[in-house]
Amino acid sequence: MGLRINTNIAAIDAQRHLYSNQKRLQHAEESLASGNRIVHASDDPAGLAISSELGAQVGSLKMAKQNASNAQSMIQIGEGGLNQISNILIRLRELAVEAASDTVSDRDRKYLNIEAQQLTKESNRIAMSTRFGHRRLLTGDAGQMVFQVGPYNSHNDEIRANVSADATNSALGIDGLSVADKDSARDTLSSVDEALNRINKMRADFGAVQSRLQSVNSSVETEYENVSAARSRIADADVAYESSQLASAEVLRQAAISTLAQANTNNEAALKLINE
Repeated sequence: MGLRINTNIAAIDAQRHLYSNQKRLQHAEESLASGNRIVHASDDPAGLAISSELGAQVGSLKMAKQNASNAQSMIQIGEGGLNQISNILIRLRELAVEAASDTVSDRDRKYLNIEAQQLTKESNRIAMSTRFGHRRLLTGDAGQMVFQVGPYNSHNDEIRANVSADATNSALGIDGLSVADKDSARDTLSSVDEALNRINKMRADFGAVQSRLQSVNSSVETEYENVSAARSRIADADVAYESSQLASAEVLRQAAISTLAQANTNNEAALKLINE
């Protein structure tokens, strides 16, 4: 190979390698700094498209999981109110049984009736005040609810529940209950038994929805974990690999700089020949 001045092939070759190693070094630094394997779209166009779609799915699943948890909390609040009303009805039944016996006097029945009246008022208050946010749950006007528990616009990604529980005194038939005398106490027994049956039916409905939501929560959490892992394998940087790339590119860059400096001395050799 001759000695030429106009075109320094060795310097051009060294510059090409220096540029390549500089790009590798820069990419490794960006990957480590951002935590992403795909720093630019050109790195992996298909992987970028897939990871972006998976990222959107991960975000939607996170919100769907929150929706399912909120729905479960709402059902728990409603069922808790029904539980308290059930306890009140059981106490009313005890008072009615006690008042129906001649072992208590009419005066005693009046005292029992005072408690019974307060309990019926409290039962109705619980029904009217049991809410999730601004939505009443035990007055019969909640209607059908739709819970979005999936990331897509599909019937398979939603749960519909008919939350039509009405635990007010008028709906339960315990308005005007009294244990002030034996006949009223016996009538109260029948009314309270019917009210308990209605409450138990409502609690069973709430429990069925709650059980389903628990299953949904577990399913969505599993899907969220798996989709997140899939996205991570595509988009997240492998720190060990990028670190080795960084070290390798840095060494080769220094070598290319040294080679370029050496190649630039070729002109000096040609000048010596001319001077001689």
